Amino acid sequence: MRSKRCLGAQRHLRGENHVFGPLMLTRISRLGGIVRRLSGQVVMGGVTSSMAAKFAFFPPNPPSYKLVHDDVTGLLLLSPFPHRENVEVMRLPTRRGTEIVAVYVRHPMATSTLLYSHGNAADLGQMYELFIELSIHLRVNLLGYDYSGYGQSSGKPSEHNTYADIEAAFKCLEENYGTKQEDVILYGQSVGSGPTLDLASRLPRLRAVVLHSPILSGVRVMYAVKRTYWFDIYKNIDKIPQVNCPVLIIHGTADEVVDFSHGKQLWELCKEKYEPLWIKGGNHCNLELYPEYIRHLKKFVATVERSPSHRISTRKSTDQFEPSRKSTDMFDAPRKSTDRREKPRRSTDKPERSKHQSQNVDKLDKLRMSFDQVERSRRSVDCIEKSWKNIDHQLERARKSVDRLDRIRTG
Repeated sequence: MRSKRCLGAQRHLRGENHVFGPLMLTRISRLGGIVRRLSGQVVMGGVTSSMAAKFAFFPPNPPSYKLVHDDVTGLLLLSPFPHRENVEVMRLPTRRGTEIVAVYVRHPMATSTLLYSHGNAADLGQMYELFIELSIHLRVNLLGYDYSGYGQSSGKPSEHNTYADIEAAFKCLEENYGTKQEDVILYGQSVGSGPTLDLASRLPRLRAVVLHSPILSGVRVMYAVKRTYWFDIYKNIDKIPQVNCPVLIIHGTADEVVDFSHGKQLWELCKEKYEPLWIKGGNHCNLELYPEYIRHLKKFVATVERSPSHRISTRKSTDQFEPSRKSTDMFDAPRKSTDRREKPRRSTDKPERSKHQSQNVDKLDKLRMSFDQVERSRRSVDCIEKSWKNIDHQLERARKSVDRLDRIRTG
């Protein structure tokens, strides 16, 4: 298991040593600058988020795979990988006019489906073996896809294209495979945390979300800004409070690309926190190589597949991991207003109680009446028994008198 997972991880992580790296910053600076720090303040240049997005994506060139159409079976195949009976390759149209490539891996015992959004500088060919292994070890169905402009997907990569891409993938799960929203776990790695959280913030009944080395936002990867600017992309910091399902965050403490603080701050902002996985010494490109990675994922999937009542009890056990909850009090404030609404219930309790009391009194009266009837019946039976005894006594006296008369006559 370890050697296979290492191979899959090394393949899909090859070349991904940046998210919004120095090359992007250099090019932006030449165009007038997106972000510059000057006396502790941020100065905005004349470049829009669409311009920034041009330098944010690094699809593998050339792509690591080819699409082959099998004339005999009519199937679409991912070359150079051998065909698997439980794997389906397809093209999906998006609402922005592009066509993306997706891979669906089926598991016979699955009750959940993982929708995986991969990181930068990777494509389906590099992710394929990892997808197979995740499906096997987590016992889940898995749908992975390439963003527009990645692999054999058409179009060009952009922030808004990735939003349309993940929507097309989710629509495919619903329409082609009958997957319910309640059975979907969204998985976003690195840049993939952007489309993952955008979709998760709009789907209220998701089973869960996994964020793997996530980013707070595009600009925050380069600068520790304290507010979100109009030209920023993937504003995850603003979207994660809107996610209503359990969230697992995995991050390496030695991540040299996306600082460990990104994962910690996103976790603090989660509504429904799950015990995070901070991999000591892990960097941006090797978390799958650590044995605790797959162990923790399996535990998380098993937890969220239980009933909601079990999930709540499990969540209580993770309260020890919430020392920084104070920073999220702003999201808990509305709870006070509900407390006020609940107080008037006390005034309505009185008529409710009197109603119950009157009903109880009626029941007691009925019971008393029935007991009285039984008592009267018992007394009448006693009277009858007494009268029968009197009759028996009188008959006995008459019999004795007759016996005396018989003795006198015979005497």
